[in-house]
Amino acid sequence: MGHPELAAKFTADIERTHWHDKALWFVRQKRDLASKSVPEWEELRRAAEQIKTHTMGNLDTYLEQFEKNAKARGIQVHWAKNADEHNRIVLQILNLHNAKKVVKSKSMLTEECHLNPFLESNGIEIVDTDLGERIVQFRKEPPSHIVLPAIHLKKEDVSKTFEKHLGTQAGNNDPTYLTRAARAHLREKFLGADVGITGVNFGICETGGFVVCTNEGNADLGATLPKVHIACMGIEKLIPRLSDLAVFTRLLARSATGQPITSYTSHYHAPREGGELHVIIVDNGRSPILGSQKFRRSLNCIRCGACMNTCPVFRRSGGFSYEATIPGPIGSTLGPSRDLKAHKTLPYACSLCASCTHVCPVKIDLHQQIYFQRQSVVNAGLLDPKKERALNFAAWLFKHPKIFNLAGKIARKVVPLLPDKLLYNKMNVWGKYRQMPQFPKKSFQELYNERKRGEK
Repeated sequence: MGHPELAAKFTADIERTHWHDKALWFVRQKRDLASKSVPEWEELRRAAEQIKTHTMGNLDTYLEQFEKNAKARGIQVHWAKNADEHNRIVLQILNLHNAKKVVKSKSMLTEECHLNPFLESNGIEIVDTDLGERIVQFRKEPPSHIVLPAIHLKKEDVSKTFEKHLGTQAGNNDPTYLTRAARAHLREKFLGADVGITGVNFGICETGGFVVCTNEGNADLGATLPKVHIACMGIEKLIPRLSDLAVFTRLLARSATGQPITSYTSHYHAPREGGELHVIIVDNGRSPILGSQKFRRSLNCIRCGACMNTCPVFRRSGGFSYEATIPGPIGSTLGPSRDLKAHKTLPYACSLCASCTHVCPVKIDLHQQIYFQRQSVVNAGLLDPKKERALNFAAWLFKHPKIFNLAGKIARKVVPLLPDKLLYNKMNVWGKYRQMPQFPKKSFQELYNERKRGEK
């Protein structure tokens, strides 16, 4: 199914659609307040854009520099060209240590590579330790948002899930009670883990280390209690210098949740004493995007989720409607860049309002990229035939101003007289969730010409 069909399933629950919309808009408002508290906010955005664009333009050099400096610090570096290689490397490290229990902090890369089901099929217990991730893992669901993975659920849903899996009191929806139950459950998992896996927010080429940003401290426990720490990093996560990090830490949390900084900004620059630290650097379809002039800037993304929180389509259709690891506006360009046929509907899950571009902390031209992706869909012959016919007719109409003006005059007089059954039926897909606005008596062109002639 494409985005329209999956979105229809989400919006069928009208109440859920409304509170999902409001919840994400609340986060967007927090972002606005946080950004306005920093006078140099736009300067930071420009600096972040320049740093990331420079890094992507010289990525081969920076990848080698990161590997060299990481190895000098005792970090073991692995390279994976795709998801299968990434998963096999992780399993190889686990088998080398006879590890059967793994704790993992939130990592969209491991979600992208489908690491959890792969390890489970090989007899490994893997536990997501981010609270939201653990909730959806219990429910056998993917995250619906890259920062707020369980935003599609109410506290009542979480209560039922914990009652089933953790034995909590039936009907107890108190968030504090539920959080404490999860904390006690996860603490046992941390203490019994053989290996900890984390993602990477920023890899620092100058030092060979990396930084993980969390709000729950779960990554710290997973990285320090077990003797083996595996960090999974996409090739785009690099920044050149340690001094560059301050730019991104000031932008990341404010853009994501409206906080000045994440509760934990943890630096890893060497294995723990007597332990091992592995970094797996993953391509998995990023190189072709890097080679694309139109879509290269999408790799500048720092995974803050701000574009999702502001997007009117995402807020009302939910993350699952995108059927992609990274949903929302950034997913609507990354998904088609990787597999245009599988994600051909995503470029149309957009109003082209450009709100995503305006809030992006690294100034990715998201709405422009989505527009270009629509062109890619058309050029590849993947556009839905009904939509193609409608667009071709519209294009023809716009090319003939006299016919366009005549059609407008007829529509203003005739359409208001038509019965609703004729306008809103199964044949008219446009009218399924829309209502025809009240027609003006005169068109803009007619009013403009009257003003120009001095008429009232």
